[in-house]
Amino acid sequence: MIGRIFRVVRTPITLLILFGMLLYGAWWGYNNIIMPIPALPPEPCVDQSVPKGQLHANQVVVRVYNGGDRKGLAADVGRSLRGKGFRVVLTTNTVEKIQKTVVVGAHDNNPEVLFVKSFFKEAVVRSDQRVDRTVDVLVGNKYGGFRKDAKTTYQVKTTTVCLPSQTPSATPALGG
Repeated sequence: MIGRIFRVVRTPITLLILFGMLLYGAWWGYNNIIMPIPALPPEPCVDQSVPKGQLHANQVVVRVYNGGDRKGLAADVGRSLRGKGFRVVLTTNTVEKIQKTVVVGAHDNNPEVLFVKSFFKEAVVRSDQRVDRTVDVLVGNKYGGFRKDAKTTYQVKTTTVCLPSQTPSATPALGG
């Protein structure tokens, strides 16, 4: 008698367990589909030669951020840096409120950071251990100004400097 009851109940219980597994799989899949695509990690820097120990402006990649109230300040600074030969890849705003000019790079004593800093009056340096060796310039309400007389080369003590690749990498297509 108990064996017969077990056989009658076994099928619905098995179906309920399988249905629960199906619902869990659907929930898990849906949550993974709607998740944002993770950002690609930055490409590490590449050793580049600096002939005669001279780092040139066109070897340095810069992003300029406006953290102040003056509209168009990042664009103005970006144009000034481009005019000196720097590769300015981005000019935009930042949510971080900035007073004095801040130059951000991998380390505060890296040549590319010190080179970019030499173009700004009253700039401070901040390091963030980035691997791509780009340089960010954050300008704000107490922007000290741009040094138009700064040199477009920077003397380094080595024959190579680790900088962003000079050849752009292929941008992956969305979804593939």
